[in-house]
Amino acid sequence: MKKFLQNKKILVSFLTTLLVVIILGITVSLRSKRNSPLFFQKMGNDIISVASRVVNWPVSLASDGISNINSIINMQKENDHLKSQVSNLAQTKARNSSLEAENKQLKSALNLKNTLTTYTIVNASVISRSPDTWSDILIIDKGSSSGIKKNQAVMSGGGVIGRILEVNSATSKVELITTTDKSANRFSVEADAANGKKVHGIITVNSDDTNSLYFTQVVDSKKLKKGAKVYTSGLGGRSPKGLLVGTVAKTTRDSFGLSDLIEIKPAGSIGDASVVSVVERKVSE
Repeated sequence: MKKFLQNKKILVSFLTTLLVVIILGITVSLRSKRNSPLFFQKMGNDIISVASRVVNWPVSLASDGISNINSIINMQKENDHLKSQVSNLAQTKARNSSLEAENKQLKSALNLKNTLTTYTIVNASVISRSPDTWSDILIIDKGSSSGIKKNQAVMSGGGVIGRILEVNSATSKVELITTTDKSANRFSVEADAANGKKVHGIITVNSDDTNSLYFTQVVDSKKLKKGAKVYTSGLGGRSPKGLLVGTVAKTTRDSFGLSDLIEIKPAGSIGDASVVSVVERKVSE
């Protein structure tokens, strides 16, 4: 009985193996003869393909989203870096321009000190200038502790730009020659006429154009030629004699047509003064 059962198991195993081999053979034979897969195989392939797409779509979408976010972040970082470089470059250029202007004025102040050997010179920096009073007032960083006194002449760029109006211990207020204040102390000036004589007058400003200076109260303006240098005369005791104010630019008539207006081109750096020289008049003058 046991022998029979063992033979039966062997027979079943043999028949099963034979059946599998036959099915595989038939499948291979049919696959080689058919132009398309079997129905069940095709359906299985389609199901697997659709399932793969369904699974891969959100994964691909998330991957693309992360990639786009990384790209945006990298672009933003690069953009910020480029903006920072542009800003630094602009600041560097502005600083270089400011330093060049200040260096030029410092050199001018040194040359001024060499030429004005009979005067006492105190160099100072401009620390404040309000837009509302741009043509009237500026503040410097030197005061009474540095020997600054009221009414001393102030120069910048080789020419007179104003005089000391108020003095504190460490700072001083400078009244510019372009001020429109009618109560301001005007500089007495002189120029060499064509006949070799001196022509005297005072410096005034046109209230409609604070950039224009005029040599007024001149007896005979026809004696002054274009390009003639205008200096402080020292009259009135408020400023030293011989400080350059500017040169004659042109002669025009006033609004009433009654007298000549001699326009002066300023020699000093009035609009962009950053370094100034305060000039003290010697008692011996």
